[in-house]
Amino acid sequence: MSTSEPTAEQARLPESMNPPFPPRPQLSGLGRVHFIGIGGTGMSAVAELLLEHGLSVSGSDAKDGPVLDALREKGARVFVPQAAENIEQADTVVISTAIRESNPELAAARARGLRVLHRSDALAAAMGVQRTIAVAGTHGKTTTSSMIAVMLDAAGADPSFAVGARIAALGTNARLGRTDDDAWFVAEADESDGSFLKYAPSIAVVTNVEPDHLDFYGTPAAVHLAFERFAETLGQDGVLVICADDDGAAQLARARRRAGARVLTYGTDAAADLRIEDITGEGTASSARLAWQLPEAAGGARGGVTLHLAVPGTHNLRNAAAAMACALLVGVDPQAAARGLSEFTGSARRFERRGQARGVTVFDDYAHHPTEVAAALQAARTVAAGGTVYAIFQPHLFSRTRAFAREFAEALSLADRAFVVDVFPAREEPIEGVSSHLITDAGFSEVRYAASGREAATRIASSAAAGDIVLTIGAGDVTTYGAFVLEALAEDERRAPGDAAQDPAESAR
Repeated sequence: MSTSEPTAEQARLPESMNPPFPPRPQLSGLGRVHFIGIGGTGMSAVAELLLEHGLSVSGSDAKDGPVLDALREKGARVFVPQAAENIEQADTVVISTAIRESNPELAAARARGLRVLHRSDALAAAMGVQRTIAVAGTHGKTTTSSMIAVMLDAAGADPSFAVGARIAALGTNARLGRTDDDAWFVAEADESDGSFLKYAPSIAVVTNVEPDHLDFYGTPAAVHLAFERFAETLGQDGVLVICADDDGAAQLARARRRAGARVLTYGTDAAADLRIEDITGEGTASSARLAWQLPEAAGGARGGVTLHLAVPGTHNLRNAAAAMACALLVGVDPQAAARGLSEFTGSARRFERRGQARGVTVFDDYAHHPTEVAAALQAARTVAAGGTVYAIFQPHLFSRTRAFAREFAEALSLADRAFVVDVFPAREEPIEGVSSHLITDAGFSEVRYAASGREAATRIASSAAAGDIVLTIGAGDVTTYGAFVLEALAEDERRAPGDAAQDPAESAR
């Protein structure tokens, strides 16, 4: 999806993103820290880091689960449900953007005058004196930051990291490694609420810049301006690593170079400093040749390496190229970096295999933006190797559905058959006239409405054959729908030959 260059008149950032920002909190001043909503992926990651730093950590959530059990095992005091008395021993309270002022624990913290930090400020404190690689982008940041962490770990750098999903090769989404001022901390930097301006990184990676989270930013121009501000948070000797293949990112690269910043570009574009060449893919594997001639501002090195990944898709080769660019800047041997990247086997909910039944393989993907959906389905095409690609998509947020309905439909048309279920509202109230039908009525015959995940699963099971691929897509509870598909496939297999239920829409074709 291309984006137009914003004008100064259009670009207005939310008030919370305007400087000056308070100085980075110091670990020594946090005291006893309480997390409201500690079970969330981002919150639990920061809680783990503070525990590893030796701080006293407590937290609460609305319901129990494995994440809370793991935190208890590591020494956290965890409360279920949330209540005002849970913060009685806290000195600092940590919240995410999702926590409302009416939350009983937050209201009690305000009334007592406790220090209240956003999750991003607590993460910044956890970074200590380590040098930071902060990875931002409308999409791809979880996988890219995960790849960097795996690569540095395999090279013996013992990095610290905090990313938005469990990294299969490392068994966690957060870990405290070396903590000296020559060590590296890899952080996924979330743009959704503007909090990615808090980290002052030595290396800033931008995978792409596209309109999203317009419920927070208001306009695409404000999204562009936010990424400009993120790039400006680099220190004087910092380097911006940025994708040359994305229109919005390329605009940002040009602007920062004009401002005299140190910029290193990567991508398939012939003008990229680190070029991706000779791309191949088979099944869930992909490979390419990386060749580079870095600008003098980024060290001036030249060379190349062959990269073999255990994950599919050109988008993942771009993510790996960003990781390799970081390796060159950090001083990791390119061959060692390539070996480390070959050990990356994925992150939770990023084209994650959920199982197989009747020869049909089910994958799950967190994609919730049209470009992400298209990338996931293009990867599915490679994996299917000629088999039929089915998709079940759950739109995330009414505002995003309204903004990108046709783009979602176009992306989903890359599947042979896509079913769209009702919108997952998350933090939003319904918007009049906005539903999944905006996507299914956009004119793409492959894209159809299903009233539930089970209905979609049944319709897929009625026609799927061995070698086909089913991909559940979205940021909501669609992640549970893979189980429905596997159940439906198994049930279909148990029926007598010729008894399988047929999708009425199929019989009418």
